[in-house]
Amino acid sequence: MKLIIINGPNLNLLGKREPGIYGSVRFETYLKKLRKAYPHLTIEYFQSNVEGEIINALQKAGFLYDGIILNAGGYTHTSVAIADAIRSIRTPVIEVHITNIFAREAFRQVSMLSPYVKGIITGFGLDSYRLAVESLIEKF
Repeated sequence: MKLIIINGPNLNLLGKREPGIYGSVRFETYLKKLRKAYPHLTIEYFQSNVEGEIINALQKAGFLYDGIILNAGGYTHTSVAIADAIRSIRTPVIEVHITNIFAREAFRQVSMLSPYVKGIITGFGLDSYRLAVESLIEKF
């Protein structure tokens, strides 16, 4: 099974950015742990702060991978274009959030992407990504 994690804006700063909210572990450190836990899977990674690059990554992955784990960061709440990209591909997408977006500011409680993804995992810290991997293994 071939999966890709696509992270959006500011997620390159995990471990440094607001550790009280997002934790103190860098994503690259967590990714090594995730790959070690699932040696039978190919887990690739892409991160960008640029909306168009995330769309390009989704379009490319949407026909080459068995599953996409997407944390679109702030674009979750604003990007019709990313939502359209998800709608246009056949690969299942799991929407992931490190924090519980429903316990945060009102604008973060609305996802433009949710109607088009297979499921949402929110609020389990970096472990949200592992839960997404498990859901893709079990369901798709």
